[in-house]
Amino acid sequence: MILGLKFSNYYSFYEPVEISFEVGKKPSASFYDISLADGRRVNKVIAVVGANGSGKTHFLRPLAFLSWFVGSSFLETQPEDSILIQPHILHQDSATEMELHFLVDGDEYKYHLVVDGKKVKTEALYKKTSQQFSYIFVRERQVDGGYSVKKKDKAFPFKTSEAEKVKANASLLSAAYIYGIEEINAIYAIFARFSYNITVRGRVHFQHSLLNISAELFHKNELLRVQMNEIMRELDLGLHTVEIEEFQQKTPQGENELMYFPFGIHQAKDQKGSFRLPFFEESSGTQSSFVLLSRLLIILAEGGIAVIDELDNDLHPHMLPKILDLFKFEHTNPHQAQLIFSCHTPEILDILQKHQVYLVEKKDLHSEAWCLDEIVGIRADDNLYAKYQAGALGAIPHL
Repeated sequence: MILGLKFSNYYSFYEPVEISFEVGKKPSASFYDISLADGRRVNKVIAVVGANGSGKTHFLRPLAFLSWFVGSSFLETQPEDSILIQPHILHQDSATEMELHFLVDGDEYKYHLVVDGKKVKTEALYKKTSQQFSYIFVRERQVDGGYSVKKKDKAFPFKTSEAEKVKANASLLSAAYIYGIEEINAIYAIFARFSYNITVRGRVHFQHSLLNISAELFHKNELLRVQMNEIMRELDLGLHTVEIEEFQQKTPQGENELMYFPFGIHQAKDQKGSFRLPFFEESSGTQSSFVLLSRLLIILAEGGIAVIDELDNDLHPHMLPKILDLFKFEHTNPHQAQLIFSCHTPEILDILQKHQVYLVEKKDLHSEAWCLDEIVGIRADDNLYAKYQAGALGAIPHL
């Protein structure tokens, strides 16, 4: 479970910024709350709103980057590669810093990363003991370009000599998992249980190959396939069901490869007429919904966090409440999965409370972000939609 993220000097953000999933004591309870054993509450859903070019995508990017960096950097990078991280274009000589705050089985952790010169400068993992955080490991780059690693052997039994050899563009956590250090498996799983449509290079724009990838997921998981069909019908897309067929095709190397293709089954209400349509011929909204559900339902089924840029892309605003409702209740969200998303639909301010909405704005080539709950004078019962539309909250286009 994610409690918060801090970062600085990343893309259009230079000054430190924080995303907090923790709920203060003042907000009234909502269906989007997760109650912790110590009495704290955590948000299941956070929305990010702002004008085009304000930095909404960059606000979400650190979560996707950390998921990739811890999950895959050890295997997916060559020693000569630079870390795919971009400081603010006006502050290229300054380091980029990130810190993810999260829970694993009731224990509280912080993962800290500093990247300087496209290489790891500092990487550290801390665990909360009493009121303080104590290190599990601290990895620091030395003047000669090598690394020193300080660690607690019981919590992180990775040979120091091996840990210090991990390449400068890879995560030590990523390496430890590949080396079979079982003590960090549960921590590694937090970073692995991310689902997102955004990469270190930006949002993954819709392409037909995503339909095949989503179809494969639903083909192999009957429970998710049943849920997907129920939701697609409820979204009133004119579908009775989605059928998925498996085909074999030849790769350029002459090998057989399985491919999965979705077909929409459309049936009249009186059941007197029906037809079957390849999904490539369905509307863009129907295709987008199918791909979006593949990203959300897997997280809802297993737990984790979905990071979705432009959740409302190709979707009617009336569909948003249905999508968000999936995260509300235990029967659809048994593992307390979380969602953070950006959108251009101001009606989201009528659905969520002020502590569940972040606004993003760019001033003098630098992005800024703030939670609605931080604005002095905003009441919980205010019409946030009307205030936003009137420009009273900021983060709107200056036309």
